[in-house]
Amino acid sequence: MFKKLLFCTALFSSIYLNAATSPATLEASAQCDDFTNVNMRKLRSKESINLCQFKNKPLLIVNTASNCGFTPQFEGLEALYQKYQEQGLVILGFPSDDFFQEEDDEKDTAKVCFINYGVTFPMFATSEVRGSNANPIFKHLNAQTSAPNWNFYKYLVSADRKQIIRFNSKAKPNSEAMVKAVEQAISDI
Repeated sequence: MFKKLLFCTALFSSIYLNAATSPATLEASAQCDDFTNVNMRKLRSKESINLCQFKNKPLLIVNTASNCGFTPQFEGLEALYQKYQEQGLVILGFPSDDFFQEEDDEKDTAKVCFINYGVTFPMFATSEVRGSNANPIFKHLNAQTSAPNWNFYKYLVSADRKQIIRFNSKAKPNSEAMVKAVEQAISDI
């Protein structure tokens, strides 16, 4: 029965999802019942991924911008990711032009992230992170905490998705408070 249900769910989902969505994404979405059960298009790609693939891992979700005074935080975020990814930490970057500091062309945003700062953690297509048009991830974060007041707000979400700790733009990724919170989130896995 479960296999039939999984097949039907995957078949139904495949009708509505981007053609580039992978079978692993379909399987992940069938096994997830929290706010991460959403498909998001990767930055400068036609491929979408379901964020449920990061189930049971702590998430550090960040709204980013290419032309902000805090943009150099990409270096610290990448260092944090390199240090803790093997222990389960996932960093997810969401470029946004809500504060009028993002590039107009996705290829330019991708250049800033991937070439200028060497980002290897998942980055997604530019989207809104505030207001009624916020992407589904930020709609949830905003309802649970509050909307970002600027670029590079960081939301540390526990692996069980029950706790969210919000850090403002000034909180550096290598700050004692952030590192301590990340290490705690990892130890709770």
